[in-house]
Amino acid sequence: MAIVLDGNSLTIEKLVRIARFGEKVELHPEALARINACRAMLEKKIAAREVMYGINTGIGEFSEVILSDEQVEKFQRYLIYNHAAGIGDPAPVEYVRAAMASRINVHAHGRSGVRKEITLTLAEMLNKGVTPVVAQKGSVGASGDLAPMSQIALLLLGEGEAYYQGERLPGKIAMERAGIKIPGLKARDGLATINGSNLLTAMSALHLYDMERWLRQAEIAASMSLEALLTNLKPYDERLHKVRGFKGAVRSARSIRKCLKGSDLWTGKVKQRVQDAYSMRSTPQVIGTARDALRYAREQVEIELNGVGDNPVFFVEDELTLTGANFQGTPVTLPMDMVGAAVTMVSVMSERRMNRLNNPALSAGLPPFLTKGAGMFSGLMLSQYTADTLIVEQRILSMPASIQSIPAAADQEDFVSMGMNTALKNQQILDNAYGILGIEFMAAAQALDFRTHKFGKGVSAAKAVIRKYVEYLDEDRPLYKDHTTMKELVKSGEILEGVENEVGSLK
Repeated sequence: MAIVLDGNSLTIEKLVRIARFGEKVELHPEALARINACRAMLEKKIAAREVMYGINTGIGEFSEVILSDEQVEKFQRYLIYNHAAGIGDPAPVEYVRAAMASRINVHAHGRSGVRKEITLTLAEMLNKGVTPVVAQKGSVGASGDLAPMSQIALLLLGEGEAYYQGERLPGKIAMERAGIKIPGLKARDGLATINGSNLLTAMSALHLYDMERWLRQAEIAASMSLEALLTNLKPYDERLHKVRGFKGAVRSARSIRKCLKGSDLWTGKVKQRVQDAYSMRSTPQVIGTARDALRYAREQVEIELNGVGDNPVFFVEDELTLTGANFQGTPVTLPMDMVGAAVTMVSVMSERRMNRLNNPALSAGLPPFLTKGAGMFSGLMLSQYTADTLIVEQRILSMPASIQSIPAAADQEDFVSMGMNTALKNQQILDNAYGILGIEFMAAAQALDFRTHKFGKGVSAAKAVIRKYVEYLDEDRPLYKDHTTMKELVKSGEILEGVENEVGSLK
């Protein structure tokens, strides 16, 4: 069944289904009626020669330049040409598809003044698999993602490039092969297609979906390391976290307890320390804080997905046109900067637990570097090096982009969000996080092979999945293949699914 875009009910999960899994979309009939009503009002105002930004005026520094009737028709084409000014490698197809769905949902409010043909063509492109080629870099995240969204808009002119059925083609050919009529751009259509932070928001939505799954796996990896390090489990008692009151910590402690349920650590059969180091004892507080950060970011992103990010904005009920800055990416950029730092923070704690597994002075009797042949063999010594270099890169990337504004357009755009930079660096932070967590998983599985007590059900399930892909390190071997395999395994979510099938949801 197609996902209905009505302007109000687009969730991150729905966007993932559209962008990543090719689910079809439909425009709600009431949304279509709103679009038509708004367009009728706009055309009435154009006929009355009412001055409206970006319709019969220039844009940015040229907003005071009034266009003639003849220029109004041509302006939208030149607007798209001028703004299709990105650079670099193409954005992944799923990001572009998500941006298109997000823009359709803006139009569904009936406050953009766009012709219905534009919105319906974007929906048809999604449904038939025509995805514009969009350079990843070039947006400053204010006035919308103008450069990348303009490369999408080029297809509406029969220009640009697109992917279709596995080929990269000229836009006109891709549209023809898919049987999609090229609508062209009339007054307002071009600006209504590009004047929102839709790509950075779409990327952020997909990142949040993946980060939430990664965090749950961080709790599973922590559980395995805690099991291997013979941790005192009193810090995971739910009562401890409820009296402090942070929701994320309560949920994180609960998830870790689910993974460890059935372990001999709970029954006291295994001797434990009175109190453990912070990387073992404060895991719920740290991962829980990241959970809370993601919850706030999700709220902001879903508001943006269902809001009117445009300029100007039309109010049919009042026959009013208001100019403003609803394209400004800061409401998404700031929380997503925080989320990137949160993933880095949890990655740092993962590496600290991995260090304890390796270090014979800290590992509660595990062999040095998790090898039975220390001296001849070095075990997982170098795995820590790999995790460390990924973390340093994460730390560099965790500098907020939201404070990095550089004025543009002759200081008409004198504060911008730099939200695309946030989205791009979060992409790399998350990619590194898969590798770091994969190394902790690998080390924890190796450590558990030296333990003889009964493990928790979730821990056992996770270890079983890992051993399907990475063998016990009996003798030293090149580990780059294992590291990459573990990174891809974490990214796939197979460990998460295996554990949740055993112990229930860790959300």
